[in-house]
Amino acid sequence: MSSRDVSQAVPEGTGERFEELVGVMNRLRSPGGCEWDGAQTHASLLRYLVEEAYEVVEAVESPVNGGDNAAVARAELVEELGDILLQVVFHARIGQEHADDEAFDVTDIIASVTDKLVRRHPLVFGEQNGDDSAVSPVEAQPAASNEELSARWDAVKRSEKPHRTNVFDGIPPALPALALAEKALSKARRHGVENKPSPSEPKDTATLERAEAEFGDRLLEQVRAASAEGLDAERALRGAVRRYIHTNNRPI
Repeated sequence: MSSRDVSQAVPEGTGERFEELVGVMNRLRSPGGCEWDGAQTHASLLRYLVEEAYEVVEAVESPVNGGDNAAVARAELVEELGDILLQVVFHARIGQEHADDEAFDVTDIIASVTDKLVRRHPLVFGEQNGDDSAVSPVEAQPAASNEELSARWDAVKRSEKPHRTNVFDGIPPALPALALAEKALSKARRHGVENKPSPSEPKDTATLERAEAEFGDRLLEQVRAASAEGLDAERALRGAVRRYIHTNNRPI
């Protein structure tokens, strides 16, 4: 069996339905198709990609109490994930229209993410050589700690992106402030800029949910206080993160 043979986990009909989706997008984008779809560009679609991502978050976080609500929640999540997939297929179709050296299609996207997943999980798929066969079988890989796994992950990413030479390289600057702060602190911990938190006592789900709710209440109070003072909490936190990055950035 190939190290990448995962066919047993692929739902029946996946290929056919995906080809149908790509065909529908090709029809919409081609002459005689949809005027609006035909006019879109990578840039013009960005707002929809962001909106659809947030709608997935909403679908996941909406409270569900079972019964009919569970069925509705499932349908909403499936729909919103479909909208994300549509954005990928849409961008891929536009990519086919680029000049020769810049052109790409949906198979390039699929190949890129598949290769990356395999490359970044050598403990699952084995070390890969140039022809994608496993050099070291999964069975021969010793168990690894979380820190070892993180170190291996970072090493693979550095080999993929050698242009990222500083601690905070690769953080999307347009992230919302809280996500930006969490990403910056995560990178800082991984590269020794920030101390890693000491292991805490295991908490059950109810305790974690209660702690998260209390923390959320404290955050809301901070935002309320900032608003009362005429301050922009989002901008304030983004500024604080930028200052933190500027002060602590250094070569890896």
